[in-house]
Amino acid sequence: MRAFATSSLILVALVAAPAAQSQNDPSWRPKTSSAPSLVPPGTPPPGSAESAAIADVLAFEKATEAAVVRGDTAYLERALAPTFLFTHGDGWVDGGPPLKVDTKATWIAWVKKQPAPYFYRELDHVQVELHGDVAITLGRYFYLPQSNTPAAHMHVWFERVYAKRNGQWQMLSHRTVKGPLRNDAVSTK
Repeated sequence: MRAFATSSLILVALVAAPAAQSQNDPSWRPKTSSAPSLVPPGTPPPGSAESAAIADVLAFEKATEAAVVRGDTAYLERALAPTFLFTHGDGWVDGGPPLKVDTKATWIAWVKKQPAPYFYRELDHVQVELHGDVAITLGRYFYLPQSNTPAAHMHVWFERVYAKRNGQWQMLSHRTVKGPLRNDAVSTK
């Protein structure tokens, strides 16, 4: 019985450690150069209305990532467009297939799994290109999947498309443009 209790405590500690590390210790995050501007190169500097829209898009994107981590499928039902597509992996950039392509239904089903698929997903280096009620974001997110054995902090570079509908932003598309990569292979470019 004592051996079972000891091994159970060790297992709990091993499972909880990555989650605690991501929440309390930012050392999992690789050292990178300072964050770029909030708009891509060549984009005119935003005025006050554009700056407010950029802040709104960034807040929405962050809230959507948080919903994925906590398994909030009700939020995702509202946040994702009916035609939403999530293209995983960058195999497509060389003419090959992506790792997987999710629709709104398959992505929400994945997020709904128990245990939750991710310990964390955190945005980094996000830039916003506005086109009225359409926004394109370019950036990276760091993540730790529950299924990684041994646990490895990962990241991808992405491009996403949003549309403002009935006064609310919705995500239309996510496309991984580089990755997934282990954080020990971090590049700031």
